[in-house]
Amino acid sequence: MPQRHLREAAADAARRMAPSGLGLDSIHVRHRMVQRLKQTGLQDERVLQALAEVPRHEFVDSALAIQAYEDTSLPIGHGQTISKPSVVGRMIAMLMGGAAAQQQGHLGRVLEIGTGCGYQAAVLSRLAKQVVSIERLKPLHDKALSNLQSLQLSQIRLIHGDGRLGHAGSAPYESIIAAAGGEDLPAAWLAQLAPGGRLVAPMVAPGGRGQILVLVDHLVEVGISRYVRSEYEAVHFVPLKSGVL
Repeated sequence: MPQRHLREAAADAARRMAPSGLGLDSIHVRHRMVQRLKQTGLQDERVLQALAEVPRHEFVDSALAIQAYEDTSLPIGHGQTISKPSVVGRMIAMLMGGAAAQQQGHLGRVLEIGTGCGYQAAVLSRLAKQVVSIERLKPLHDKALSNLQSLQLSQIRLIHGDGRLGHAGSAPYESIIAAAGGEDLPAAWLAQLAPGGRLVAPMVAPGGRGQILVLVDHLVEVGISRYVRSEYEAVHFVPLKSGVL
């Protein structure tokens, strides 16, 4: 076979193997992901729509982009991961069930602990008035800034800081969501949770075996403020740590 034909054949094979625009860039790919999530139990149409609008492949390394719309967590560097779409959807749907969110029809002001690559912040922004997202690792903070820049989401504010401290400057928050789990819920998070607000976070399970999802509602009844905690299914998140790097 002539050399020119060999080059053309190789180019054709490469095109067939490479992710195409009709694949990863297509809204249909995200809709298929959403339909799979719906079949496995995620029913909140607002959350499903938000997931359908965010191009997840733009938040992962190009070598992993072909896996972006599978229901799997993926490494994003520095020992961190981007959560499964089903977990992102589940936690945001839980937030949507909070008293303030139900009354307003949206998540209001959101505090996100653990920006990571910025994917969850982008999904949250479709359902919130404002998203304040904190990341303790400067390289990931910078990566999230870069990833989100092209989406031009003005309602997202990214902060390089200690997530355990929350961000009192923008408090109170109607919704708080954490992407890392510790043995306790930091007092700062509860102090910054607005009346009627809801917090959802992973936490070390009783007995120290694995993690579970914990939900906290800040209720105010007859002028008395109280926090009601509920525990849900097992999950697996990176550990919650203090300080900044």
